[in-house]
Amino acid sequence: MKASRLEWMDTTLRDGEQTSGVSFLPSEKLHLAKALLEELKVDRIEVASARVSAGELEGVQRITQWAAQKGYLDRIEVLGFVDTPISVDWIVEAGAKVLNLLTKGSLNHLTYQLKKTPAAHFEDIQAAIAYAVQCGLQVNVYLEDWSSGMRDSVDYTLSLIELLSKQPVQRIMLPDTLGILSPSEVRTYLEQVISRFPDIHFDFHGHNDYDLAVANALQAIQLGVSGIHSTVNGLGERAGNVPLESLLAVVKDFTDIETGIQEQKIFRVSKLVEQFSGQYIPANKPVVGENVFTQTAGIHADGDQKKSLYFNKLLPERFGRERKYALGKSSGKANISKNLEALGISLEPDELARVTQRIIDLGDKKERVTPEDLPYIISDVLQNTALNKHIRIEGYHMTQSKGLKPSVQLRLQVHGNSYDAAATGDGQYDSFMNALTAIYTSLHKELPKLVDYHVTIPPGGKTDALVETVITWEHGHRFKTKGLDPDQTVAAMMATEKMLNIMDSITTAPQSTSSLV
Repeated sequence: MKASRLEWMDTTLRDGEQTSGVSFLPSEKLHLAKALLEELKVDRIEVASARVSAGELEGVQRITQWAAQKGYLDRIEVLGFVDTPISVDWIVEAGAKVLNLLTKGSLNHLTYQLKKTPAAHFEDIQAAIAYAVQCGLQVNVYLEDWSSGMRDSVDYTLSLIELLSKQPVQRIMLPDTLGILSPSEVRTYLEQVISRFPDIHFDFHGHNDYDLAVANALQAIQLGVSGIHSTVNGLGERAGNVPLESLLAVVKDFTDIETGIQEQKIFRVSKLVEQFSGQYIPANKPVVGENVFTQTAGIHADGDQKKSLYFNKLLPERFGRERKYALGKSSGKANISKNLEALGISLEPDELARVTQRIIDLGDKKERVTPEDLPYIISDVLQNTALNKHIRIEGYHMTQSKGLKPSVQLRLQVHGNSYDAAATGDGQYDSFMNALTAIYTSLHKELPKLVDYHVTIPPGGKTDALVETVITWEHGHRFKTKGLDPDQTVAAMMATEKMLNIMDSITTAPQSTSSLV
């Protein structure tokens, strides 16, 4: 029979810390414990393994001291071993009140790791439970490698559960330790266990080696387990554990079972775990990944604009996030419009078409254009539109080598005629200007004086960000031109090309000299 409310135990601080390279500081453990219990509101947290280190002891003591003040002490759990009295004494010293006792759930583990008989192991388990209860601890029991036990030594595994059903334990916890189960096997094994022991509180603890952890956990919940285990961001050994964020969304949207977890806090806690663990969240990870609420294709943005056609139940607002529309070579006018709306900018249809095309062109050069880039792109496109471009940079080849001066080969088109020049300089842009000067000297044309050169990267820009180069020129009066490109030198060349066309317009139409581009 399915429980109407699912008890949720998060083991980010214990099993999640078994992720290769992850070790939380005591202060970080305390901060995460507070976030899990008070923000996310999970029911229980497993915070450590006994006997690990002095630092681990300090971390648990910080958590238990805080939990005692808050009345949460019965929700703080520590993994311990069948090693009476060592683990129990460690947990008592740490100030905890709940022992999660690790027993061998498969005959294979018992025989080859502990090298004991079932009878001897059962006797040791009973002694560990009795001592823990004597010391004032509540006891839950893990059946390590339970999934293999049900596959290969079912009589042994069921006999262990039979023994535990007669002991003073609160919960029996069934781990798929090696992540080997399929959903159909979860169904088969849990039906056996739950039908035989209907009054026992069973937890399911899944691992993700076959990327089936969420599916297996959902199956376990639908079959009637009373509790489920997870980690934030799916941290854990090898491929990790059941990710809390994904499973919560699945439980909410595919079952009628209640949890007490606060969805809107998931993203904040996920980013906190990312920061403390150093394990970065994949961009396409459900619920918490950077891209999962970002529409890239223009047809999707268009459908959203007309009737929310590409929405599903996973609305970003549920998780404290917002929907975004990516800008790049797959963008359409609807993507651009959504971003412009967010910025409070409106464009005429012809202007929107030109901005869209510019973003598509830029998308061929870099992975994605950011919303922060958009005002720069609009400015660049609108200013380019104002010019009649009779002078164009038709082609260039730039080289830069250590110990040698940079060089540029340049081809410039002036009123339909092409001119070539090559030059070196103190930098790539200096080389370009020297080649340009050579062409203009041959044409008996004068270039204005470069007064100032300013480079800006849009907020949030990274190494592939768009670069805006603003150059101030002087030719009787001062004026500025802008260039925009992922490459700084190319952006400067584009600003220079605009300058050449302004100078050309001054020569052919003096009345237009008041326009600054």
